[in-house]
Amino acid sequence: MRILVVEDEPKVAAFLKQGLEESGYEVLSAYDGSIGKRLALQEPVDLVIMDVVMPGMNGLEACKAIRASGGTMPILMLTALGTTDDKVGGLDAGADDYLVKPFEFKELLARVRSMLRRGSAVHVQADQLEYQGLVLDLARKEAVREGLRIPLTAKEFALLEYLMRNADRVLSRAQISEKVWDIDFDTGTNVVEAYIKLLRKKVDRDFEPKLIHTRIGLGYILTALR
Repeated sequence: MRILVVEDEPKVAAFLKQGLEESGYEVLSAYDGSIGKRLALQEPVDLVIMDVVMPGMNGLEACKAIRASGGTMPILMLTALGTTDDKVGGLDAGADDYLVKPFEFKELLARVRSMLRRGSAVHVQADQLEYQGLVLDLARKEAVREGLRIPLTAKEFALLEYLMRNADRVLSRAQISEKVWDIDFDTGTNVVEAYIKLLRKKVDRDFEPKLIHTRIGLGYILTALR
């Protein structure tokens, strides 16, 4: 699991990074809200831990911007401001949980585990991924939705697997191109768009809800949320 920590106090950021990595998580770090927002939308992250009071774009503004741009990962706000109004403001900005400083690391870790369980929309079983009734059999290389088998080419299967493993996250064309085709993104090609169109016809055309969506200017996302 990959966690983005957005915290402008170096000692707190280092404490969080060390503790989370020792607990088995991969950690990305940002030291202001604008960089945190960019990383949350450009990198595949499972959860964001966001300080509220930061120079420039504060945590509330960054959280609102992430949600407005289609980011659906869980967000945990950290702050020394602990009044009810402060907590309500954080939740209204799009945060999923709110932890007041100072805090015990074991409490933060428990919140992280709980949020990741709630935010994990894809059920992973032996050789199988499942999301909203769409099942991907990794051993047989087959896709099934509502009991109907969906024939896929090798690249269509690889693309759908990548989307499902990153469900509810916006993936850029560059990320998809690198992971599925193992090539650097070429702005002169429309191969990603073409394969997304093919997948939509097979996976979404005859089913509800629609799962594969475009986030204009950002990329693509597999989600049941519109």
